[in-house]
Amino acid sequence: MTATGLRPAAAGTLPGPADVAAAATRIAPYVLRTPLLHGPVTAAHGPDLLLKAEHRQAGHSFKMRGAANAVLALDADRVVTGSSGNHGIALAWLARSLGIRLTVVLAAGAAPAKAAVIRALGAETVQVGGGVAEREERAGRLAEETGATLVPSSDHPLVVAGQGTVGTELLADAPGTETVYVPTGGGGLLAGVCLAAAGHPVRVVGVEPALTPRYARSLTEGHPVQLPPCATVADGLRGQRPGRVPYPIIRDRVDDLMAVGDAEILAAAALLHRLGVDAEPSGAVALAGALRAGRRERAVAVVSGGNTPAGLHALLRPRTATPTETTVETPTATTIEEYTP
Repeated sequence: MTATGLRPAAAGTLPGPADVAAAATRIAPYVLRTPLLHGPVTAAHGPDLLLKAEHRQAGHSFKMRGAANAVLALDADRVVTGSSGNHGIALAWLARSLGIRLTVVLAAGAAPAKAAVIRALGAETVQVGGGVAEREERAGRLAEETGATLVPSSDHPLVVAGQGTVGTELLADAPGTETVYVPTGGGGLLAGVCLAAAGHPVRVVGVEPALTPRYARSLTEGHPVQLPPCATVADGLRGQRPGRVPYPIIRDRVDDLMAVGDAEILAAAALLHRLGVDAEPSGAVALAGALRAGRRERAVAVVSGGNTPAGLHALLRPRTATPTETTVETPTATTIEEYTP
């Protein structure tokens, strides 16, 4: 790999389980090992539904894992990315700590509050018209023009491997897990969990917003397809086309894909808030899937992000942490207990 103008890798350089293990070691000083929380008790799940609390991660989302793995492995000093918000926030957090120059390309529908946080953390933003496809095309051109390292939000082997550490942790902490529900946008997190699940007798289920089921549609068609831009409330999951790196991993390992509507997503987010879990809509998608499935099983739903208005405000508070410290200022759950094996 080169450190400049990096393109998403071709199928010949797909990451594997060993890359996830290497990522866990590499990113350990920069990320938190997030806890499992007891989930809502439902008629179907009883007390056996757990939540992987990535809303408590540095930068308030799982995106810190893949971002850190790519930046550290590539030893980048100037980075360009396209992001819906949380990946850009994660990279901006890292860039400020490591002295990296960062430009984040945002699509027309990007949340203004997230864009403001990215800029407040010291990164430059560029807004484009259109959706995720236009955003990614502009980010690629900008990296080539400036000689910067391109770190995509999901479509890169190092990013996928970093996201896979979510699966490594939850399977170590709850080895009897029967099903993991994973929110699915670009597919980096789902592909990473699929890699982490290799050799484990666990079902991996990807949960997509019903307005943009790009992976389910692509697997049905037998090849990646591109959907038009959409306006789902899960703003972090508005991907239009499967990534070239995640797609074959998901195709070969995922056990199921399901879609949930915006009303189900908002209801799941409201339920999490009542439990004291400050999840954004994108972060509630996996729980919405678990609730819709209604299976009596030992399951984990990944709460992938917590950049609600309160979470974003917390990111703007002054801090004195050194680059290798992972102090995170985030609302603490008050009515939900951590799971202990």
